Amino acid sequence: MISRLEEGKDPSAARISPSRPFPVRLLQFFLLFLVIGIGASFLSMHTIRHFGIHNVALMQSTFRPCFQTPGTIESLIMPPVNLMHKMNDTELFWRASFETRIKDYPFRRVPKIAFMFLTKGPLPMAPLWERFFKGHEQLYSIYVHSLPSYTPDFPPSSVFHRRQIPSQVAEWGMMSMCDAERRLLANALLDISNEWFILLSESCIPLQNFSIIYRYISRSRYSFMGAVDEPGPYGRGRYEENMAPEINMSDWRKGSQWFEIKRELAIRIVEDGTYYPKLRDFCLPHKCYVDEHYFQTMLTITMPHLLANRSLTYVDWSRGGAHPATFGKDDIKEDFFRRILEDQTCIYNDQTSSLCFLFARKFAPSALEPLLDIAPKVLGI
Repeated sequence: MISRLEEGKDPSAARISPSRPFPVRLLQFFLLFLVIGIGASFLSMHTIRHFGIHNVALMQSTFRPCFQTPGTIESLIMPPVNLMHKMNDTELFWRASFETRIKDYPFRRVPKIAFMFLTKGPLPMAPLWERFFKGHEQLYSIYVHSLPSYTPDFPPSSVFHRRQIPSQVAEWGMMSMCDAERRLLANALLDISNEWFILLSESCIPLQNFSIIYRYISRSRYSFMGAVDEPGPYGRGRYEENMAPEINMSDWRKGSQWFEIKRELAIRIVEDGTYYPKLRDFCLPHKCYVDEHYFQTMLTITMPHLLANRSLTYVDWSRGGAHPATFGKDDIKEDFFRRILEDQTCIYNDQTSSLCFLFARKFAPSALEPLLDIAPKVLGI
């Protein structure tokens, strides 16, 4: 039975409820977003067609908010704060090979000497070097390549504190030794103020004070690397014909591992991909020791006019054997240094000179205390 209340209802009222009006405003918002989306799509297609997808990506990557401060020259020339970076050798050498063509620097550049220590672990002569560097903080940089397993414990007050670079194992007579030297050079090249690069070992000591060494190196027209054409079995006898045509017998040179070179030569060593594989594959231990031939031969081929063809590091081979003499505490006397410093003649800037050696090796840890005692009088340190 139908009640009287239901008798008077409009049948359409069952289909449309007056409490739920149709969402007209929602439909308007939907249509607005649809139009904006279609417009943005057409604009993107037009931009890519006109500029190319590479250039569009470039514009997006170079976009910077208007409130961001642009880079300054200081941010480009400041040396790395932390030497322990994450780059591998390929990335490091590529980065280190960057070089400015304009030498008229738009800032005050104070040229520095990069002292590069190739070590196994500790630096027993560190107290002597600390004394040597004191007061010359703006004129040098320090880089240490040690075995990866070694953890240094220099205090924050030390000039060697946090100066270790990412390292790998370097074996005597192997190409890994030259890899370590290139790694040192590459890390030092990241500091644009480093102009000269000296390779040292943990057993090296300075023979002069810092001022004399800086003046001697900075005024030299040449880099100091020995490169001798030695005819015997330990010179030309180590040459392999498979090194040709990049390296011929007439190019083959031998010299000391310990060098001092200018920035231009350091970049040449780091960027080399021509001579490296030849020495790596054909200068093998027990017949050929690559650290005595690689840089010496390569630079003789590419930049011979920049080499002084001698080393600044004194080494005593008079006792015979595969390694030079090691000096202990009993050797540290004034006569010992007089023989090194006074009984020498060499060529410096095409003139005869009596100042030939600025560094010496190999000194045992036992030599440290007598060295510290005698250094003010004999070495001026």
